[in-house]
Amino acid sequence: MNRLPALAGAAGMTFVGGSVAVSGALADAPLLTVQALRYALACLLLLLIFRKVTRPRGTEWLWLSGVVVTGMFVFNLALVLGSRHAEPAVLGVAVACVPVLLAVAGPVLEGRGVAPRLVLAAVVVTGGAALVQGFGRTDAIGLMWAVVTFLCEAGFTLLAVPLLGRHGPMGVSVHATWMAAVVFGLAGVVREGPAAVLRLHRDDVLAGVYLAVLVTAVAFVLWYTCVERIGSARAGLLTGIAPIAAAAAGVALGGPRPAPAVWLGVAVVAGGLALGLGSGQVARVAAEDERGDVDLHHRAVRVAEGG
Repeated sequence: MNRLPALAGAAGMTFVGGSVAVSGALADAPLLTVQALRYALACLLLLLIFRKVTRPRGTEWLWLSGVVVTGMFVFNLALVLGSRHAEPAVLGVAVACVPVLLAVAGPVLEGRGVAPRLVLAAVVVTGGAALVQGFGRTDAIGLMWAVVTFLCEAGFTLLAVPLLGRHGPMGVSVHATWMAAVVFGLAGVVREGPAAVLRLHRDDVLAGVYLAVLVTAVAFVLWYTCVERIGSARAGLLTGIAPIAAAAAGVALGGPRPAPAVWLGVAVVAGGLALGLGSGQVARVAAEDERGDVDLHHRAVRVAEGG
């Protein structure tokens, strides 16, 4: 039974969850400029490892633009603006709802049928993640940004599905990062000014490097590898690991011990993962792909090219 793709996705979500505390160090930094540098550095690191990438063509540029604009640019914007009207737990719960959408919409993009078992597992994981996050206060504007955050987080995975067949996890990551660097760079010049980079402090740089290396270059490739190998519906279940990693990082940095509700949430997430990924589910999908029963690569290419 090959568990490596699921472990890759779990590792990627662990890095993402652990980045919550690190991102807090950037509260007073010129955020757009930091993000531009983050994605530029991540792209350079990826190119050092994988020197040959396939050039996008046709509608693939639109899919890539969707990944960058929704899953990277607007997502980060929604987190910042949403935090002014909603407590972090509200935005966290919004992200925790992503597995349900991936369980329904992901198979459609991949040419699979929606699996009721995975939808149920996604609901369980979402409930557990919500318990880990807790529930905070918000107003109407904060709720709106929470919905935007939810849709953008899902877009980061769903809009990449048609690209994975021809470009693979590394190719999608390379193109997404250089395009994000350009978008954030242009926005940073307009909003923060060209000299914003000179206002960065040592802690800002260290936080940016961590985000570039582990949360972007490494986590992107791990996550898209997982999505490509086991499908977005099953991979989506692993997003429930991110809030658990965030809670663990908070404790490691001197925060309070988790409340009983957090431990209950961890158990519920584990139950959802067992329901969706246990009983040979991942191995069965891999075997189907190897036999040619489900050719995700060819279908993804046809969708990306508008065929």
